[in-house]
Amino acid sequence: MNDLTRAADAAPIEVSRPAARRSRQGQVVWGSRVVTVGGDAPVRVQSMTNTDTVDAIGTAIQVKELAQAGSELVRITVNTPEAAAQVPYIREQLDRMGIDVPLIGDFHYNGHRLLTDYPACAEALSKYRINPGNVGKGDKHDKQFGQMIDAALRWNKPVRIGVNWGSLDQELLGELMDENSRRPVPWEARQVMYEALITSAIDSAQLAARIGMDPSQVMLSCKVSGVQDLVSVYRELARRCDNPLHLGLTEAGMGTKGTVASTAALSLLLQEGIGDTIRVSLTPQPGEARTQEVVVASEILQSLGLRMFVPSVTACPGCGRTTSTTFQELAKQIDDFLRMQMPVWRNRYPGVEGLKVAVMGCIVNGPGESKHADIGISLPGTGEAPAAPVFIDGEKALTLRGDNIATEFHQLVERYIEQRFGTTATVPAATA
Repeated sequence: MNDLTRAADAAPIEVSRPAARRSRQGQVVWGSRVVTVGGDAPVRVQSMTNTDTVDAIGTAIQVKELAQAGSELVRITVNTPEAAAQVPYIREQLDRMGIDVPLIGDFHYNGHRLLTDYPACAEALSKYRINPGNVGKGDKHDKQFGQMIDAALRWNKPVRIGVNWGSLDQELLGELMDENSRRPVPWEARQVMYEALITSAIDSAQLAARIGMDPSQVMLSCKVSGVQDLVSVYRELARRCDNPLHLGLTEAGMGTKGTVASTAALSLLLQEGIGDTIRVSLTPQPGEARTQEVVVASEILQSLGLRMFVPSVTACPGCGRTTSTTFQELAKQIDDFLRMQMPVWRNRYPGVEGLKVAVMGCIVNGPGESKHADIGISLPGTGEAPAAPVFIDGEKALTLRGDNIATEFHQLVERYIEQRFGTTATVPAATA
């Protein structure tokens, strides 16, 4: 064997972990609910409604669904006087339902007027999103931006200065392009755009601070659509500032494309310690719930080991040894059940989000994977005896046989959760 591949005195292989973050910590508050963002706080999941905000009941219902799916902050569009007038009623409906998730108001073009003319809206929101690219042009820019910051100071609200490459400040971009033309070796046009995004965000943050905002309460984002563009921009943004950072592709796309692109971009940055709150901007497929973007965001953080949201279900992909679909059906049944129960279980069973379940399709990896899980089952593959060994806490506990294996294992999982994570549990709870 090659000495380079195996050596008695070799150093241990380094365990991969996300780098520590270095941002300030802000707070987004509603009543007694305080969501910390940045510093040593967990990376937060947020989402945005796609309802017409004028429909207060419909919007409140979708906010509730997003919050119950795991969104810790929810953004709503505030684009017209009619929408601004409904924000207090949306907040009221949520409070009546016991949903204390903070609401973020998404403002473009007329935010300065809406926050001034509708003080109840300004008060009901927990955070304001400001796009410096469309807050006003020329002499109006700083004045109208200042009006929004004044509202944030009056109502003690944090802001996110959210720059998008699709609505970038064209005056700033023009200035930077002119400067670039005078360089001995001009930058690529894409690099100038990167600089414009970052400059817009940081200059706006500094202006907000001069007006009186605490820098920890000024969160920044520079959103683009491309994975490599996002990585380039955020690496430099994180190098130049310590404001809490919001991550996300501005238009990730639909289905697999949006999920993969968001996962690739966000995972690279989060592993480097860049990012304090994330949103996965998925275009819902026909009939798909808006909550899917929350599920994907949560899975990204859980896969990186940054957060624990729901119990994980390990299942093999299937092969010629597993022509039966029993293990696929059982894995989906268990996964759906665990996700559905989490809104109730979060308080009833502290630590249950760290549970690991294995549903395997044959004897090759089934017993081994099941031993590594808290509770696991190895179902019979093609031609194998109709027996399914169940492993609990690494030890074989029993073997299920017959036509009701799936139902019996489902019951075993429920019983295990109650015994391990319930208030009368005798088994120590897992560390999340």
